[in-house]
Amino acid sequence: MLSVEDNEILTRTGPGTLMGTLLRRYWIPALLSSELPRPDGPPVRLTLLGERLVAFRDSEGKVGLVEEACPHRLASLYFGRNEEGGLRCVYHGWKFDRHGRCLDMPSEPPESNFKDKVRLTAYPCEERGGVVWTYMGPPEKRPPLPELEWALVPPEHRYITRRIQECNYFQALEGGIDSSHVSFLHRGDLHGLNVPSSSLSNDFLLRDTAPRFEVEPVEHGLLIAARRQAGPGQVYWRITQFLMPWYTMVPPFADAPRGGHAWVPMDDEHCWTWSIDWHPLRPLSEEELNTLKGGYGIHMDLIPGTLRPVQNRDNDYLIDRERQASGLSFSGIKGVAAEDQALQESQGPIVDRSRERLGTSDAGIIAARRLMLKAARQLAQGDENLPGLRPESQRVRAASLVLPEGVPFVEGAREALVSRPDVFVAAP
Repeated sequence: MLSVEDNEILTRTGPGTLMGTLLRRYWIPALLSSELPRPDGPPVRLTLLGERLVAFRDSEGKVGLVEEACPHRLASLYFGRNEEGGLRCVYHGWKFDRHGRCLDMPSEPPESNFKDKVRLTAYPCEERGGVVWTYMGPPEKRPPLPELEWALVPPEHRYITRRIQECNYFQALEGGIDSSHVSFLHRGDLHGLNVPSSSLSNDFLLRDTAPRFEVEPVEHGLLIAARRQAGPGQVYWRITQFLMPWYTMVPPFADAPRGGHAWVPMDDEHCWTWSIDWHPLRPLSEEELNTLKGGYGIHMDLIPGTLRPVQNRDNDYLIDRERQASGLSFSGIKGVAAEDQALQESQGPIVDRSRERLGTSDAGIIAARRLMLKAARQLAQGDENLPGLRPESQRVRAASLVLPEGVPFVEGAREALVSRPDVFVAAP
């Protein structure tokens, strides 16, 4: 369980909060580059960390991210004209560039210098790996761009989606580091993860449903290792990566694409769920892409024209009770992502962690909470040594492998946990 006070700190991310101040020290995946396909194209609404923003690609092809409300009469700049190097409010014609500077104020007399005194809040943006990244913290504290493996591989090696999830970011993140639930919630649905039929992982997961957990603090966050018996004298390890402040990497299955997430707060009761599949060494196959785009695995079908999933709380995630009763699916819900989202949203917009009864399988979740709370409090006390900011520390992979009994997972999985183009350790 977590105290009410600590739960408030963990889940509140708006301006001025302890956690919100911490999260603003990291680069944030804001939107897909493809959502702003051309210069001077339509702007996109975006809420991040409780702030209502508008993104646009200006005439030079550079992305701007500014507060949504025009400072004149607070009308939405989403309705603005994106033209000639800036976004022009259609209410009275005030125009702003991607840096938040007012370029034109046609409703004021020509001799007025008022436009030079007005600025929008604007956040710097960079593009890498098909993603627009933004930094919302103090300009002088801006770290280097992240070097996560999926953002550095060639475009044909990855598939990325983002969607709205209707709950606090941290209960979604907790699902991403919980290796125990795979043996139950996702039983029968691992085909959606492109797991080859030759993989032994499914057998290991079903055979041992009570893994023992070991957690290892590292510079970027945590290694969360689930230990299952794989046979006489052998141990099956599934090692999840938690990278500060919201990234998780799913332990792989054989040579299937790697999976990962970013759980980014929209506001305190909604988050952006980023889902990424990638392969370090090869392009994703047509069959793999068709599976991912079909709403299986860690991706979901979206309502056309929106970022809300077709399977959602309003339709009970299209649960099929007959399929559940037949044993074809443990949950009766189609797809790993929908199963996760259904259970995470069912906890409520912000789960009351003071009511929990945690067990030994929750060791990773407990460690992640402590890490986030410690970092937020340290920053509030002036300690700038935050975990996970150095790009070198982000060059890691999740791993799953069989090791002899008695071999520590950190030693036996050392090569598998490294992101290097010349190293690839396939899971069983």
